[in-house]
Amino acid sequence: MMKGLGKMTESPWKNLQVGEARRVDSQGKHDFFWIRMPDKSPGLLLRLSGDTSEIRPLPKLKHVGVFYQVVDGQNCYCVTLSESAHLDLFETLCRDVVKAAEEAPDQQSALARAVLRTLRWHHLLRGGRNQGLSLEEQRGLVAELAFLRELVQQIGALEAVEAWKGPDESAKDFELPGMFFEVKARRSAAHPKVRISSEAQLMGVDGSSLFLRVHDVDTSLASEGENLLDHVEQTAQLFDGDIMALDLWEQRLATIGYVPDQVELERRWHLGVIRTFEVLDGFPRLIPPIPQGVDEVEYTIRLDACSDFERDSVLNTLLNKDSANV
Repeated sequence: MMKGLGKMTESPWKNLQVGEARRVDSQGKHDFFWIRMPDKSPGLLLRLSGDTSEIRPLPKLKHVGVFYQVVDGQNCYCVTLSESAHLDLFETLCRDVVKAAEEAPDQQSALARAVLRTLRWHHLLRGGRNQGLSLEEQRGLVAELAFLRELVQQIGALEAVEAWKGPDESAKDFELPGMFFEVKARRSAAHPKVRISSEAQLMGVDGSSLFLRVHDVDTSLASEGENLLDHVEQTAQLFDGDIMALDLWEQRLATIGYVPDQVELERRWHLGVIRTFEVLDGFPRLIPPIPQGVDEVEYTIRLDACSDFERDSVLNTLLNKDSANV
């Protein structure tokens, strides 16, 4: 099925039938093929030898499938497109993935390069969103990164980044054994309240503790201070010694739509006061069930109404207590 042909000058999938594959470059070092998948979607696959180990976790991209699949008896790394409107951009992605992998000396390294290059292309395939994160999204990210750095120091790189569930649109931003954290960022000069974006955010989980962490994060256009790139780089450095943690970290950034080239370098982000509240019975919140027909509930809570639930040094105390009970 896999025919060795040279590089194409037109769309590589134009004349491919369902299930048919064509080698990207007959002179290529590694076995890359254009393919028309059984569901008719265009794809790129890298045929792997039996001694090549799969790299996981794989990137999760909008409109793009990334997975391993056995084709003609051999395991393959596959990248496919589900939205035809992005075909030209998808072809550019594929050719860039091939180019990056062709520089690798062996197939294991080629697979690693292919996976990472696929990940770095995420922002070009996010449904046309290319304007970068809004100011409020950046503010929220800065607060979550600050908490993530604390968490790395407490439980280690891989465990910390695995606990960061916000990018996956989970109901809670961080999920730890027996405890959940919802992180909110606010301007220090703003009214003392925070917005809750769904009824599930402050919904308790049986057998677990739930905390609301409110971090003052201010921004200004100035020559001093740390911009968003700096905050991201500080956090990324904590994963340098752990390949699995680094890969998951990059996957998380890809999911939220962080694009380094679109960071406003002159905009500085300043971390301020942190307040942590334990969400217990009596805490001001909406609790499901919500009346039938009501959906996408958003509301605000005043921090002065939460004062009885405020806790000090909760992360360090809880994690040390958990370790002592092991």
